[in-house]
Amino acid sequence: MSRLMIYAVKAPKSALGKALTYLREQWPYLVNYLNDGRLEISNNRAERSMKPFVIDRKNFLFANTPKGATGSAIMFSLIQTAIENGLDPYRYLTWLLHADLADAKAVQNLFPWNAPVECRVK
Repeated sequence: MSRLMIYAVKAPKSALGKALTYLREQWPYLVNYLNDGRLEISNNRAERSMKPFVIDRKNFLFANTPKGATGSAIMFSLIQTAIENGLDPYRYLTWLLHADLADAKAVQNLFPWNAPVECRVK
């Protein structure tokens, strides 16, 4: 055990002790982050993608009920997923609304990465 960790065990109430205790508790998550290069260190990208909806939330109709909020959340999710996958949200949603959902396996074909070329941003 390193001196700093021993110090943290002896003096957990000090600022350094609290910091080292926090580091020890978060260590497995930090190691996971370092093992996978695809992970981002912050959630800024996710927060930026939600910013337009946070700014406009007072302008949305029907979001004053639980069902309206659920519907809005589903639409926000579909729009942001389309954007993240390089799709034009309007074309993608139009394509989804015209899709045939009779077959349960057809749902797999509705994922953004399976969208036709005409839904892509040009």
